[in-house]
Amino acid sequence: MASVCSKSSLNFRRKMAEVLPLLNNHEEHDEELQQQIEAEKNSSRRIASLDVFRGLSIFLMVLVDYAGSSLPAIAHGPWNGLHLADFVMPMFLFAAGVSLAIVYKKVQNQYEATWKAIVRTVKLFLLGVFLQGGYLHGITSLTYGVDVETIRLLGILQRIAIGYFVAAVSEIWLPRQTWRKEAFLRNYIWHWCAVFFLCAIYAGLTYGLYVADWQFNDLYSLSSLVSENGTTIHTVTCSVRGDLGPACNAAGMIDRFVLGIDHLYRKPVYRNMKDCKLSKGSQLSESPPSWCYAPFEPEGLLSSLTASVACIIGLQYGHILTELQGHRDRLCNWSFMSILFLILGSILTLIGIPLNKSLYTISYMLVTSAVAGITFCALYLLFKDSIGKLLGITL
Repeated sequence: MASVCSKSSLNFRRKMAEVLPLLNNHEEHDEELQQQIEAEKNSSRRIASLDVFRGLSIFLMVLVDYAGSSLPAIAHGPWNGLHLADFVMPMFLFAAGVSLAIVYKKVQNQYEATWKAIVRTVKLFLLGVFLQGGYLHGITSLTYGVDVETIRLLGILQRIAIGYFVAAVSEIWLPRQTWRKEAFLRNYIWHWCAVFFLCAIYAGLTYGLYVADWQFNDLYSLSSLVSENGTTIHTVTCSVRGDLGPACNAAGMIDRFVLGIDHLYRKPVYRNMKDCKLSKGSQLSESPPSWCYAPFEPEGLLSSLTASVACIIGLQYGHILTELQGHRDRLCNWSFMSILFLILGSILTLIGIPLNKSLYTISYMLVTSAVAGITFCALYLLFKDSIGKLLGITL
């Protein structure tokens, strides 16, 4: 009897030994499934602060476009300085960078991700050419069409497209280290190397290129210097290096050489400067400087380098959002970066690098990126989860 009981006990233990792994595997599978469901929920969850930030950017864009003519204080500054309108473009670039960190958090196939980035860039660029190239003649006009020889090639959407592509390529292809919250600057060291490289190229070309005297034709001026084809010939005297004024800067020279002067923006904001003496009828006076008649591209090739840097900076804010889970850690890192950029930009301004949106100077890029980061922090405090939960954080 005892032997029978011992045999049955052994059989029971063997069966349990076979069943327990199955139960454990089933429990592990349930845990993995639960984690997958939670991950899908988190990935599909909208980030309220980022959505509100985008909405604020659009609101400011509409405000300055429609109210800027009545309130010059909020319109674009004529050249140096910051007005409310000058913060809109950096906010769009900042939001694009933050979004890229979310989209490319886990890249499975670099080539496929790069191809998708190229397609999105081309679509946005072509949309910008269609909307701002001169094809549409205004909401009150029933005509449309554009001369290919005078179409504007660059603009606001094209700039965002360029910044998006540079930041996307950096995120997809540049190596990264394992995240350490105590050394966030070193986690994406190659991204910061790209920032330094782009800024170095910008500074080298801005201050190193020799800008010679140049001429252009104008069909609309009242000058007496008329050429054989009926246009007016203007000569701009430069022969300088490192000039940051409207007439002799390297950015304008590059755009005239690469794009052609006929493909630049024909109503540059510097025509509102006192030197150009615009009258109430928006016609230039008889004796302004010759460069007041010249086209200039505020979203030009050289300034797109620092605009791309602004997008990469937004990418770093997005890294903090995706890599860190604690509200306190996120806010501390964002605040530190914003204050650092604000201090650096202010120092550059004090030593002679002006805040200039048309040239997208390094000081302008740093200060506006800092303001965008501070605004994002404030919106995060207001709209992430619940206000009461965030106010309970010990900062």
